[in-house]
Amino acid sequence: MFTGIISAIGKIVSLEQRQGDVRITIDAANLGLDDVRLGDSIACNGVCLTAVELSDQGFVADVSTETLSLTTIGNWQTGTGINLEKAMQATDRFGGHIVSGHVDGIGEVVSLHEDARSWRFCIKAPANLAKYIAQKGSITVDGTSLTVNAVKGSELELNIVPHTMIHTVMSDYAVGTKVNLEVDLIARYLERLTSQEN
Repeated sequence: MFTGIISAIGKIVSLEQRQGDVRITIDAANLGLDDVRLGDSIACNGVCLTAVELSDQGFVADVSTETLSLTTIGNWQTGTGINLEKAMQATDRFGGHIVSGHVDGIGEVVSLHEDARSWRFCIKAPANLAKYIAQKGSITVDGTSLTVNAVKGSELELNIVPHTMIHTVMSDYAVGTKVNLEVDLIARYLERLTSQEN
């Protein structure tokens, strides 16, 4: 489980094809890996991955074909910057919202512009996710917990403050950038509960 508060920006060191899936090596020196153990989960641009090898500078993770098909990992290249967050502990502050690290779909940046010291982003989500996105609700974009300013159809507007721009990969976004989206977990469960026949 994660909170969507990004701890560091890492970089892809290598991507190795392995019988249809991929093993990736990530430079995560700025994350602080002293308390990370083999088998621990780390969110990488919002994707929960398991550390299968560790070093002082980073970690290695295996990415299944399922994950490759549902996330932007297939677009990653050597040198790609990614948001990193270690799994939360029971004693951590809950600064964002409940994030599972299970990506629901891929969105696309359709517009962005400066607004005073902040930035306004408009992201088009897959049509099947639109019903889970609410004005002033929470959404995770590449692992970052954000508040939705407005919704129009399957497009959502976000206001990104300077701190978030500096400390996440959002400063690299441009029109056409593909992003991992995770909708609010509570909305998912509410839909399931209300759709059941009595």
